[in-house]
Amino acid sequence: MIHFAWPLVFLVLPLPLLLRILLKPAEQFQDAALRVPLISDFEILPAAGSSRQSNLRISFWLALLAWLLLVCASARPQWLGEAVELPISGRDLLMAVDLSGSMEIEDFVINNQQVNRLVATKYVASQFLDRRVGDRVGLIVFGEQAYLQAPLSFDRETVKTLLNETAIGLAGQKTAIGDAIGLGIKRLKKNQQNSQQQELVMILLTDGDNTAGHMQPLKAAELAAEAGIKIYTIGIGADEMLVNSLFGRQRVRVPAELDEKTLQAIADLTGGRYYRARDIQQLEQIYSTLDELEPMEQDSQYFRPVTSLYVWPLGGAFLLGLLVVLITQRGRVAWA
Repeated sequence: MIHFAWPLVFLVLPLPLLLRILLKPAEQFQDAALRVPLISDFEILPAAGSSRQSNLRISFWLALLAWLLLVCASARPQWLGEAVELPISGRDLLMAVDLSGSMEIEDFVINNQQVNRLVATKYVASQFLDRRVGDRVGLIVFGEQAYLQAPLSFDRETVKTLLNETAIGLAGQKTAIGDAIGLGIKRLKKNQQNSQQQELVMILLTDGDNTAGHMQPLKAAELAAEAGIKIYTIGIGADEMLVNSLFGRQRVRVPAELDEKTLQAIADLTGGRYYRARDIQQLEQIYSTLDELEPMEQDSQYFRPVTSLYVWPLGGAFLLGLLVVLITQRGRVAWA
């Protein structure tokens, strides 16, 4: 159906009539005398006068139609399409990714290429985001401090782009797990007040223990549990890795800095689960498991696609105005 976004614009339709009534007509200057050398010149006057009156009437109606089209264009006509149902699951899902210095350890392998932990996280989390149709997703990054990289949004492509733009050390070299959870609580609760969402989920991925920040992880977990936020924790990092040496590639042990006990406690306090990812296959399996979370039941939401139509009446008004100018100029040449 056709809809006008600014219907009040039609109130200016009688404006030309009001101007005609209120303004004085322009003065017409006439010669004091008419000199005709030959009586035969009078024979063309009736035809010329009739043609002039006809051109004036045509110009009047064309100008009136052009004015009507111009007002229609100003009212912003739009075509409203059929209602489309939006896939809404009712879940707000916030990812918290560790960017501390230890994430640069290259103990993961993707397509036979050794990569660091952050690259592996981006690779798997991007695929995870592609599958989260209907969820509001957001991104927090943390090191010595925690930052909101992407607010909760249905725009998963933007969140994925912002995730891929992150870099190790962007938030500092240390790890503030408690502050990351605290910031996640703040953002999830604020969004819940605005949208009345009921299920709040946070996925926290780290490869270390809490070495920075003002809030202790377990205290933050208790606050999250009180707020109804479920936290799934992922400990990332291999037990050993391949390194190049004088004797070729050798397998060496990776220093263990991961505080699995705290991550397990955070998950238990909030009703989530703790996962351990030692290689890319385990990390993919973890995100596949998280992807099976049952969505909440919620009333469907709809939107109507809108197509602007103002260009058609605007183009018509322009063409009619041009036609009026041509007729007027042609008449003046003929009358001259």
